[in-house]
Amino acid sequence: MSSDNAYLVGLRLAGKKVVVVGGGSVAQRRLPLLVASGADVHVIARQATPVVEAIDGITLTLREFRDGDLDGAWYAIAATDDPAVNAAVVAEADRRHVFCVRADVAVEGTAVTPASFEYEGLSVGVLAGGEHRRSAAIRSAIHEALQQGLIAAEVPGVVRGGVALVGGGPGDPELITVRGRRLLAHADVVVADRLAPQELLAELSPEVEVIDAAKIPYGRAMAQDAINEVLVDRARAGKFVVRLKGGDPFVFARGYEEVLACAEAGIPVTVVPGVTSAIAVPALAGVPVTHRGMTHEFVVVSGHVAPGHPESLVNWDALAAMTGTIVLLMAVERIEQFVRVLREGGRPAQTPVLVVQHGSTAAQRTLRATLADAPERIRSEGIRPPAIIVIGPVAGFVG
Repeated sequence: MSSDNAYLVGLRLAGKKVVVVGGGSVAQRRLPLLVASGADVHVIARQATPVVEAIDGITLTLREFRDGDLDGAWYAIAATDDPAVNAAVVAEADRRHVFCVRADVAVEGTAVTPASFEYEGLSVGVLAGGEHRRSAAIRSAIHEALQQGLIAAEVPGVVRGGVALVGGGPGDPELITVRGRRLLAHADVVVADRLAPQELLAELSPEVEVIDAAKIPYGRAMAQDAINEVLVDRARAGKFVVRLKGGDPFVFARGYEEVLACAEAGIPVTVVPGVTSAIAVPALAGVPVTHRGMTHEFVVVSGHVAPGHPESLVNWDALAAMTGTIVLLMAVERIEQFVRVLREGGRPAQTPVLVVQHGSTAAQRTLRATLADAPERIRSEGIRPPAIIVIGPVAGFVG
C-alpha cells in the first residue's frame, strides 16, 4: 500500500491479541500505548532491551520469529532490524488477513502508525505520506496549540462560574505545568500574585481581565479576605477565574484558605499543583536538596515569623539538631535571627549556605556563604526578596 492514501481508523484492541516482532528501541516506543489500550500483547524477539524486558503486561518470548506466530492475532508490528524478518512478518500477516505495520519500510506494510497524542479525552493522529519528521512536527504543533488555547477544545477544569487555583512555578514561565498553562489559556479572569510568572500574563488575550492581587483595595479588611471576595464575585458572575500563584499554591501560599472560601460560597475549585521554588530554585542553581549518603531529610520553613514570636509554630531547636537540609523561604529580612537560633541549637558555624535571589529568572543571582558569615554577606551583597536560603552540606556543592 501507499501511506499517501492511508485510511485513518481507531482500533479497540482491549483483550485482542497483538504481536510485536522485535524487542529493540522501535518496539520499546510502541509497546506502552499498546499495553495501555488493554491489548493482549505478545513480543517475539531474538533479544530485548532492558526497558522492554521490564514492561508489565506483555508476554515476551526470546527466539526467532516463526511462521504461525500470528495465529489468532488482530494486529501486528514488524519492528526488527532485519529486513528479511520484517518482510516475513508482513507476508504471514497478509495470508492471515491481519493488518501489519512494517517499521523499517512503512509502505510495505498494510497499516501505518500515525504520530499521535492524547489530550483530555481526545486521541489525535497525523499521517504525512510516510514523512515521519513532518507528521511528528505537525502532531507537536497541534498539541501545543491545544495547550495554549489556540484551538478551542472542551477542557476539564474549565468551568464558567468556577475557579482554578494554579501554581505558576518559581518564575520561569516554562516551568508552569502543562495543565496550569492550559487552564490559564481559557481564563476569563486572572487574579495574579506578584511572584506569578509575569510573561504568562502577557500572552493572554486583551479580553481577559487581569487583576493584580497586591493592588486589590481592601480597606480595613484583611488582604486575603479581599482576594477571596474577588474570586467569589467573578465566579458568581459566570466567569472562569484562574488564581495564578508563584510556586505551588499549597506551599506557604494560603491557597487552601481560598479553596475554603470558594467552597463556603458554593464555587467549584480545580487545584493545579505547581513546581515549588523550595526545591526547584536550589536545583537550578546546581544544588540538590537531598543527596545519597549525605542527607536523608530536608525541611522547608517559612521565615515570615521570627523565632520566639508568639505566632511561631517552628521548633527551631529540633531544626538545629537535624543534620539534613533546611530550606528557608521569606527569610532574608530576619536572617540574623534564624542563624543565631540555629547556631545556638548546635548547627556548626561552617555549615554551607546557598542564597538564590530571583531564582529561575534572567535576574537570578547566587551567594555562597557559611552559617557564620551568611547574615553579613547577605547584607553586604544587597540580597533582597524573593530569595531562597539553603542551609546544610548540600549547599556546599558547586553546580
